[in-house]
Amino acid sequence: MSSHLDDIDRKILAELQEDASQSLDVIAAKVGSSKTPVWNRIRKMREAGVIGAQTVIVDAEKLGLEACFFVLIRTSEHEADWQERFLRTLRARPEVMEAHRLAGEIDYILKVRVANARAYDTFYQALISEVKIFNVTALLSMEEIKFTTQLPL
Repeated sequence: MSSHLDDIDRKILAELQEDASQSLDVIAAKVGSSKTPVWNRIRKMREAGVIGAQTVIVDAEKLGLEACFFVLIRTSEHEADWQERFLRTLRARPEVMEAHRLAGEIDYILKVRVANARAYDTFYQALISEVKIFNVTALLSMEEIKFTTQLPL
């Protein structure tokens, strides 16, 4: 669908990424259209999977989740059953905000949000009790310099 997005679609997406709680009237005015065509474009982009679930961004620190760890995982296991168990374990852990499988020396990187180092250790102990992992390196983020959910359009 990305090749079928025109300038108006991209403007609509930019507005939704900025603030999805805006009314259709406001978005339509900002993109130079009217409400019904904007609504139809949004519906089509949802149906095509360009637009996913709408959600809110919650301040982790205000909820007491002050520590953000990036966890580098190397494994010696590459069988399908290990990977299935590992992925199931990650998906079940609410502390895991993101998980990526990588090319290179590190197999996976996780973004983990917890209250403090002790809470990270609890997460770590639970993880290694569920799946065999060759090596884990945890990097504590000292400061979040940039955070965005907005994709470049």
